[in-house]
Amino acid sequence: MVPANPLTLPELEAGLETIRRSPKTEGVLALIVRRPRINAREILEIGELDRIEGLVGDGWRTRGNSQTTDGSADPDAQLTLINARLIALIAQVKERWPLAGDQLVVDLDVSVDNLPPGTRLALGSALIEVTAQPHTGCDKFAARFGREAAKWVNSSTGRPLRLRGLNAKVVQAGAIRVGDGVRKL
Repeated sequence: MVPANPLTLPELEAGLETIRRSPKTEGVLALIVRRPRINAREILEIGELDRIEGLVGDGWRTRGNSQTTDGSADPDAQLTLINARLIALIAQVKERWPLAGDQLVVDLDVSVDNLPPGTRLALGSALIEVTAQPHTGCDKFAARFGREAAKWVNSSTGRPLRLRGLNAKVVQAGAIRVGDGVRKL
C-alpha cells in the first residue's frame, strides 16, 4: 500500500467544492470492495447484492455489530457507501480507497438533503435503500487518513454532507459492476 501524509484541515476544506459538485440524481459506481474478514479487502469488478447477505462474500453479517443489543449484524448497516470525490481527496491515491472500509464507492451526492433515509437507489440490477443509521469515522479511519480527516467528516459541515458516507440495505437482489450507473429513484 502506498503511504500518504494525512491532509491538513485547510487542504481538506479546499476539496469541499469538488465534493459538493457530485451528481445529484445519476452517478457512477467507481469501486466495489468486499471485506471477507477484519482488515482484509478484495477489489471486485462485479459483485452480487443479496437481501440477507448484503454484498455476497463480505463479512458484514458474520462480524456483527457492537451497537445492537445482541451483538448481531445491524440490517440497517448492511452496506456502506462513500462519495468517490471525498475518498479521492483524503486517500490521495486510488490504491488507498479501500482502506475506508466502505463496500461501495460512488460518484453521487450522498448528503442527507439529497438522499434522506428511505431514498432508493438503482444500482446495476439491484435496488438499495438509504437507512437512518449514521455512518461515522472510527479510530481505524483516523489511523488511515489522519485525525483531521476523521474530525472533519464528523464535523458540523461533514455530517450533513455525509462525508464519512452512508448506510444502506438491499431491497432487491442483483448484480453490480464497476462503471454501473447509480440512479436516485
